[in-house]
Amino acid sequence: MSQDILRLRNMRFFAYHGLFPQENELGQHYEVDIDLHGDFRRAGCDDDIAQAINYPEVYALVEEVVTGEPCKLVEALAERIAAKVGSHCAPIDLVVRVRKPHPPVAAHFDGIEVELHRSYA
Repeated sequence: MSQDILRLRNMRFFAYHGLFPQENELGQHYEVDIDLHGDFRRAGCDDDIAQAINYPEVYALVEEVVTGEPCKLVEALAERIAAKVGSHCAPIDLVVRVRKPHPPVAAHFDGIEVELHRSYA
């Protein structure tokens, strides 16, 4: 079976997730990548959107989750994104990466990133 990948890279959103009260009040930027793994041969050969993953729909699903109900943990946010997109696009294997570029900690680094690998039948 072919293992093709459709990637949505560096989607950016402003949201109010976090453990600290100031994160929930002030909000911050989040970045999300999704890799959707499957066999996209029919969509490519037939040039038919009905057989393809509609990436504007995927973007809208991610936006709905990220800008929706706050999570304390980036891991929980990534899990919600995976579940929403996975159930919409099933059957699919996917990778979700969520980045918090500027976490409110007294340290100097490029942020944190959580990566989840999930399968939906």
